[in-house]
Amino acid sequence: MRLFYLKFLVLLISSISIFSACKGLSDVAFKKSIIGSGWANNSINTVIFRQNAVTTHRNTQFVAYYDAQSYVTLAKRTLPAGDWEVHKTQYTGNTADAHNVISIAVDGDGYLHISWDHHDNELRYAVSVEPLSLVLGAKKQMTGIEEGKVSYPQFYNLKNSGDLIFMYRSGQSGRGILVINSYDIKTGVWSQLHQNLIDGEGKRNAYWQAYVDKQGTIHVSWVWRETWDVSTNHDIAYAKSTDGGKTWTRSTGEAYELPITQETAENAWEIPQNSSLINQTSMTTDDAGNPYIANYWNVEGKTQYQIVYLENGIWKKQHTSFRDSGFDLGGGGTKKIPISRPEIFVQKQKSEKTVYLLFRDDLRESKITIAYKNLASQKDWKLQDLTDISVGDWEPNFDKQLYKQTGKVHIFQQEVIQVDGEGLIDKKATPVQLLELDNLPLN
Repeated sequence: MRLFYLKFLVLLISSISIFSACKGLSDVAFKKSIIGSGWANNSINTVIFRQNAVTTHRNTQFVAYYDAQSYVTLAKRTLPAGDWEVHKTQYTGNTADAHNVISIAVDGDGYLHISWDHHDNELRYAVSVEPLSLVLGAKKQMTGIEEGKVSYPQFYNLKNSGDLIFMYRSGQSGRGILVINSYDIKTGVWSQLHQNLIDGEGKRNAYWQAYVDKQGTIHVSWVWRETWDVSTNHDIAYAKSTDGGKTWTRSTGEAYELPITQETAENAWEIPQNSSLINQTSMTTDDAGNPYIANYWNVEGKTQYQIVYLENGIWKKQHTSFRDSGFDLGGGGTKKIPISRPEIFVQKQKSEKTVYLLFRDDLRESKITIAYKNLASQKDWKLQDLTDISVGDWEPNFDKQLYKQTGKVHIFQQEVIQVDGEGLIDKKATPVQLLELDNLPLN
């Protein structure tokens, strides 16, 4: 009988740890799934511009991260609750620089594509040896064009075809161009759609984010930066493509003459330099394909999350106003910032369309927080913490492919510490895990 009660107690404790009852989470069902241990001496595993840290192909979910020895590590499981298979690959990265992230995607045939370890250096790219495999083949080129000074590699899945696009910056901060490649699964060949989609003209560069909506339209938004200094970020611009990235238009449908420059770009919102405007955030769309862009900058001395969105052909802005402190951004390198850059997604349930932000804020003890609001209502934003402990200098990544398929939100979670300007802290590896939201809070 004593053994029975002991087993029951272990089971009860395990259930509580998986199905959390954190403060403020009474209407959010979630669980955590631990994968392995990851490098935590800086924020390289958790910076927001990883596209993707976690992704799903049919019912197989993949995760990538650097382990404590800087090896590129891959993991997969069968959804909804299969065991994780973890594989340390033959590749390593310069984890001392938090720019050198790992980005992954799975094509329509199930092959895993991966790019890693970039900050103005030659392309590092490999593909799994078989569909759904964690074993990678040799490094190889994509197109061989403009692949010598790569930064910010990002994969995006195109709708239905199973093809991929790949975006990266060629050049340096303050003087770079945006390159976009296309992968055809029928031929297994990459081609270059645009050697220079957005041109900094040797004077600036675009820091972008992108999203492929349910109709297959590719949306890109960006801030301009004039120099290496983050304080020179300004404005939010926008473009879209309805033909897989071949041609690009403004929100009105008016065609761009390529490459897009500062003079020809459509400004979704004008923001001056020295506004603490951050770069490389996130964007999404609603079911109708209207873009929503998340960012933050200073307004009246306070640093606030802002949402710029298109409604009835007009650009609008939602000022969240739930923060009561400010800070000033300046300098170069990976910054230690009191708040994370925000992730954004939109969900329509019944007749209501709710906008969600994922972020971390030191005013909330650096926990993972979700904020949500129906922008059409006059109600205030609601905030709920999804963790009961700090995640350090974590920034959000979630499984966008799974979200598009099921509406479930699986968040990449790891506690990390970032020292300002590419510094390192001596920190033991920390757990890499997914925080799985089975349902979302409603207004």
